Amino acid sequence: MKLDDLKKLHQKKYRAEFGHFLVEGEHLVLELQKAALQNPPLQRAELYVTTAYEHWQSPFRTHLISDRQMAQLADTKTPQGILAVVPMPAALTAAPAAVEGERAVYLHEIQDPGNLGTILRTLAWFGGFRCLLSPGSVDPYNPKVVRASMGAIFHTPLELDVALDSLQERFPRLACLDMQGTPVQSAQFKAFDCYLFGNEARGVPREQLTALNAQPFTIGGAGAIESLNLAATVNMCAYELSR
Repeated sequence: MKLDDLKKLHQKKYRAEFGHFLVEGEHLVLELQKAALQNPPLQRAELYVTTAYEHWQSPFRTHLISDRQMAQLADTKTPQGILAVVPMPAALTAAPAAVEGERAVYLHEIQDPGNLGTILRTLAWFGGFRCLLSPGSVDPYNPKVVRASMGAIFHTPLELDVALDSLQERFPRLACLDMQGTPVQSAQFKAFDCYLFGNEARGVPREQLTALNAQPFTIGGAGAIESLNLAATVNMCAYELSR
């Protein structure tokens, strides 16, 4: 790809058009290289480096560019000098094959890039999860999401544009988080196939939860504030499901 085209990858429409996204920084490139050992399509990634990283050991085709060019490509204010252009995974066209025993986490219209990146990082840490995103959710290949995921974007199966009303066909047992419900510490919390989490401000529409027959669970607290941060909620639930 031309450098002028690479600059456009900061925008969602061009990521979809060109079928690539950007990964910036030493740690994320290392995670990409690790993931590429098990995921052959990622081996088509290409590396762009400044002289500070010209001796970087990588299996990818590597291009040496100037500091000025790197500053134009990078999303951060002070780029490290190493950036990869990564092919979009098959999740955009087909759902990754399900794994026996895997649980699904469904995020309804999540908007905050930091929240999504943190959730992906948590799911990758515990393993055994896939992440389903509803239509209208933040793009997981947004540079802010990719950075917040700390490389988890390469290790967590992702499905995009999954309609809320399609879940019942795939998952016989659905659970959701609610202010009124059974405590997540209960043994029955682990008995579900898919766990629903709503938009940061609006949650999941009540009528749709009822139609899905989603079983409500709650994280107990002192009640001094109205709600928990979405990423914190998912983190605590993933811990309960994994311990």
